[in-house]
Amino acid sequence: MSKNCSFCKSKESVDNRLLAGDNIYICENCVISAYKIFYGDEEQEDEKKIDLDLNLFTPKELKSVLDDFVVGQDDAKKVFAVGVYNHYKRIFRQDTVDDDTEIQKSNILLIGPTGSGKTLMAQTLAKYLDVPIAITDATSLTEAGYVGEDVENILTRLLQVADNDIEKAQRGIVFVDEIDKIARMGENRSITRDVSGEGVQQALLKIIEGSQVNISPKGGRKHPNQEFSEIDTTNILFICGGAFDGMNEIIKKRMGSNVLGFNQEKKGKDEEANLLDFVEPDDLVSYGLIPELIGRLHSVTTLKQISKEDMVKILTEPKNSIVKQYKKLFAIDDVVLRFEDEALLAIAELALKRKTGARGLRTIMEEMMIDVMYELPELAGYEVLITEDVIKRVAKPIYVKPAKKSA
Repeated sequence: MSKNCSFCKSKESVDNRLLAGDNIYICENCVISAYKIFYGDEEQEDEKKIDLDLNLFTPKELKSVLDDFVVGQDDAKKVFAVGVYNHYKRIFRQDTVDDDTEIQKSNILLIGPTGSGKTLMAQTLAKYLDVPIAITDATSLTEAGYVGEDVENILTRLLQVADNDIEKAQRGIVFVDEIDKIARMGENRSITRDVSGEGVQQALLKIIEGSQVNISPKGGRKHPNQEFSEIDTTNILFICGGAFDGMNEIIKKRMGSNVLGFNQEKKGKDEEANLLDFVEPDDLVSYGLIPELIGRLHSVTTLKQISKEDMVKILTEPKNSIVKQYKKLFAIDDVVLRFEDEALLAIAELALKRKTGARGLRTIMEEMMIDVMYELPELAGYEVLITEDVIKRVAKPIYVKPAKKSA
């Protein structure tokens, strides 16, 4: 009596042998198919992951992504895009050229006023590249032995963002903001930071340059008998940002009389802002960063002070612009929201007056819109117009009820 496979009903043959169970048979072809079902997909996922890793986005593509979310700052976006591209090319393509030259990691330093887009650039590319990013404020960090947050907790945060996937975390991005606030105190610098400022810089060196670091998966202070996870920081991209208030004076002092011939057609604040384009490592040392740290931040770029016109563009043009978000919030309640051009200019002027940069725009919008949003559920079918007088708090928004169409 011939035997048939219990799954595909094929008959036993020399080329398709059967395995017998308790009144059940499975043929060789079904065994192979079952193996592919259980293990073939994982192999394909690994191959797909490798393909994605090798299919790097070009600097132009990365800058195009930044253009969708960050207004202005073209020079900074170009330097930033090239820096990120070279970093991941170093990770995934270094072995495609057969020689013994080892490409060193190039971390990035962003210098620019508060709210000029430093953090947003890092967040945007991290999301686009689907890599984890940990953002921390340097002023919250302390060296070992001080009350505060250990520098190594940055890596704990990165691991948590990566869903505890160590391999993924080791290809992530760490953004350290306000790096200028931990500058060591020179003879002419005011006392704005405790003595651990230089110690934090020293502690950052270890993780920035590339090393094996033991971290607590849950964060907090280390203690005996604690379980640790080991993270290799060699392929983690570190981006440091800071406003570096007062850097212009250091650059002026170094340049001396040469500054008088610099860009004569620009005067006042524009000239002051453009001086940052001439920043050199020695200026950063004079400011208070230790030379060893500067030596590990190879790519330096500066961001400009945001103009009133750029503020208006930030409000309206990016994919996730604040105005677009509010219009959608209103549309959900069947309300049309409109802003007069003069109102947008007034918001931009207020943000510049407060010196909060682009990040202050949302705060201003919340303040101006809170009363309208309180009544929003009862305004279905209305159009709400925001005028310049509304922003200046001398008038209320204009509510327009569309006329009923005649039958």
